[in-house]
Amino acid sequence: MARSTPHVSALTDGEPLYLRIASRLLGELRDGTVPPGERLPGERQLAEHFGVSRETVRQALEVLRREGLVATDRRGSHATLPGLPVETPASLTFPVGARGADRGAIARTTLAWEPPPAGHAEPLGLAPDRPTLVHRYWSASTDGREVRTAVSSFSAVALSEVEELARYRDRADGRSAAELRRAYDWMRRAGLTLHHRDTITRIADAPSVRVMRRVHDQYDRPLELTELIVDAQQDALVYEFTLPAAV
Repeated sequence: MARSTPHVSALTDGEPLYLRIASRLLGELRDGTVPPGERLPGERQLAEHFGVSRETVRQALEVLRREGLVATDRRGSHATLPGLPVETPASLTFPVGARGADRGAIARTTLAWEPPPAGHAEPLGLAPDRPTLVHRYWSASTDGREVRTAVSSFSAVALSEVEELARYRDRADGRSAAELRRAYDWMRRAGLTLHHRDTITRIADAPSVRVMRRVHDQYDRPLELTELIVDAQQDALVYEFTLPAAV
């Protein structure tokens, strides 16, 4: 069912295109595709998403601005519908399985610009030999028993829309340490709503489990894939979720 405002209502094919786009965008704001307070994708991304020109997107945004449903500042446009903004749960650190500083663990990270590992390219929409940002994480408990390793690859979408990630390209030499713990915060600040899917499987003939995390945005575009290996005999992963009360 189409959603409407007092001035964007009962739209038909005879209505101006920008009003129809305003109505569709309003629907996505209301169904939570873009949570309250989150930045909207840029004009170019919205134009591609709706299959219209950037000028049409500008006109549609202006309609929503006049209604007080979208606000614009120096960082771009963001949703102003009432509701609880989506918080980033503390458990969604990057990469998946990364230990907090208070665990007393030893950790190393590196960042390289290289073709992604086997199995990463296709889910991320990359050609097998196309280089991208590849992050490697290694961690062990102080006694050296609880070992975790993770390899993360980023899509072309993530690198083109998240400025903080793009800056690492020229510094990704595969040797220097890189701190990307706030990667998910950077994605959200770029106007991306993050959807995580974690798949946990046993590794044959080994006392370990593999966690595959795939992250995509509100338009189902892949952003990041992480493969984490955990020694299941010595270590345990804890998933913690916080759900706001319904109001």
